[in-house]
Amino acid sequence: MCDCRKNIKVNESYTSFKNINCFENACLVVDNLLRVLKETDTSNAFWDKFISLIPQAYYERDPKLDSRETLLYIVCKNAPFLMDFFEEKDDEEAIHAMTKCEQECC
Repeated sequence: MCDCRKNIKVNESYTSFKNINCFENACLVVDNLLRVLKETDTSNAFWDKFISLIPQAYYERDPKLDSRETLLYIVCKNAPFLMDFFEEKDDEEAIHAMTKCEQECC
């Protein structure tokens, strides 16, 4: 029987997110969403509602204003819809941003 617990150091908890800026990753997804919506003029009620949920922290690019991580939450919660939209529009930059955010942070 392995007593693996003795090798785990307390300061190593949650290191999988160390040096990953999930706020910035989520911002890049929203940047791409707003760009694609503008370029393709394809807004609808779903995206209008999504945009209304974007916290002020995004617009000020200040993660300290998003202490509840609302931006990351709405991006991760809607990841399938975002990815489908980006794939439908065949936007590689947006797909890359969404994939990175989803893999690293969601």
